[in-house]
Formats: sequence, structure tokens, C-alpha cells
Amino acid sequence: MIGRIYGTGSYVPNRIVDNNELSKYVDTNDTWIRERTGIARRHVIEEETTSFMAVQAAKKALLQSEVKPEEIDLILVATSSSETIFPCTACIVQSEIGAVHAVGYDINAACTGFVLAFQTAQAYIDARIYKTALVIGADSMTNLVDWTDRSTCILFGDGAGAVLLRAEEGKPCLMAAHSDGTKANALTGMSRHHKAVTSLEDKITYVHMDGQAVFKFAVRKVPEIIEELLADASLGVEEIDYFILHQANKRIIEAVAKRLRLDLTKFPMNLEEYANTSGASIPILLDEMKRNQRFQRGDKVVLAGFGAGLSWAACMFEW
Repeated sequence: MIGRIYGTGSYVPNRIVDNNELSKYVDTNDTWIRERTGIARRHVIEEETTSFMAVQAAKKALLQSEVKPEEIDLILVATSSSETIFPCTACIVQSEIGAVHAVGYDINAACTGFVLAFQTAQAYIDARIYKTALVIGADSMTNLVDWTDRSTCILFGDGAGAVLLRAEEGKPCLMAAHSDGTKANALTGMSRHHKAVTSLEDKITYVHMDGQAVFKFAVRKVPEIIEELLADASLGVEEIDYFILHQANKRIIEAVAKRLRLDLTKFPMNLEEYANTSGASIPILLDEMKRNQRFQRGDKVVLAGFGAGLSWAACMFEW
């Protein structure tokens, strides 16, 4: 049993901040950012919230799938930047879309969150516990960055993406996931009331990253987990049609493709437009590709996420 993707949806804020605008705030320029990240612009929330963006993406996925809200059994939202600690974003989505029969909860695994949420929904469906699941990735990362810190503020944007899964007979989704908490300090976002927060500036903006450590981690672990996943299914990497990776940095994706000895055309990217939207990056890209009719029935697709924790996860399914 597999949860087949029946619909997708996404939402990004209207406000766009390009690299030239960022150069007014920090010592940077468009060429410097593009060469190191592949990012040209990012969408930034103004009045929007994380839950608002999640709701908009969910509504689009429902409309495309022609599924009624009351048919949904499960709502999972991958987010690390909800505007509320509780209620969870998933329950706000449930209320706003009228999914009166659904149970909902959030998964906080930063940039790996959507893949882990997708895996969780697939496991429920394969176990025949739920039949219809809405899986959303939504993050407002620009609320969490220091806009005077060049090492982080150039990287992130805001947005949400959603997929609507329905149970069908078929091969289950292949899954693998790992965490290494010993390297957690490479990417952190402290609570505003954490005892380690000592200054007013830290209380306002608190994402800190060792960029070199995160880069080395990603280019090593993402190819490893993809090969682990496919080895269990006796599949070669060349048999996969698309590798949908978390959209963190163009150089990371290029390095992964090189290590797997694959053409970069198998690794779609949209981070030039949206930057790193954390848990939202993969579902936003899935929505773009589906709406552009890039998927064909039977395509083998790998999703791979990586980020704070440090955690990394991958899954493979047929479209």
C-alpha cells in the first residue's frame, strides 16, 4: 500500500527581496551570493504567518486533487518556525480548511522535516491506519535570522508547500533516516528564553550556523543515504528519474550529483527564486514540477532532506 500524490499546492509571500536589496543591509552583492549559493531572491513574509501560508498551500492541494476536506484523515505539518508553540499549525490548518475528521500534529525537524513527515504519512497509510493524508512543509525563516549577519540572512526565504496523499495498492514507499546529535551545534536556533541567550540581539534573532560544517555534512551524508536506500531495493542511481533535494545551496546539490556520478538535470532546482525555505523547499518544488507536468506516471522519485539535528532522510516512490 502506498500514499499516491493526488494533488500539490504551494504559497510564497508577495514581497520579494533580491540580492541587490540585501546589499543595503550587509556587505555583499548579487555576484557574491549567486556564486556561493545560487540564490538570486527570496520571498519574505509581511503580514503572513506560517499557519496562513500552510493553509493556502493546503487549499491549493485540495483543489487540484478534487478531494473534499472532510475526507482527510491525517494532517502533518513540518515546521520549525510556527507563530505559536501551541496550538500546533496542523490543528490551525484543520480548522481553516474544514477537515473535521482529521487528526493533526506538527513535526519539528528543520530542513529535514518534510521528508520525515512524508515518511510518517506513508507508514500510516501502508499500515492501513489512514487512507487520506495532507502533508505540509511551512516555514517563516526570515523571522529567525539576523539581518545583519551575512552568513545567514542571504540564505533563507519563506513559503509553504503541500501534498495530498491517498491510499492505493502498490509498492510501499522506501524510507531511510538518520540523526547525529553530537554535531547539533553546527546549526542552532535557540529559544528566546534559553539560558544561553545573553544579549538583546540574540533574543531577537537567533539562527546560527557553521556553514562549512553543514556543507561537508550534506555532501557526504546525502549521497550515502541515497545509496543506502536504493541498495535495499536493488536499484541503481541511474534508474531514478528525479532526485528532489532540499533546496539549501546550489553547490551542495551539484556536489551530490557529482558524487553519485549523475547528470545535474536529474536534480531540479528552484532555489534561485525562493532561497532556502527549510521544511517548505521540497514540497514547493514538487508543486512546481507537477503543475509544469514534468512527472510521468511510473517515474521513480527520490526525496532527500538534510539539516539541523543534525538529521538527514530520504525516500523513494513511484509517481
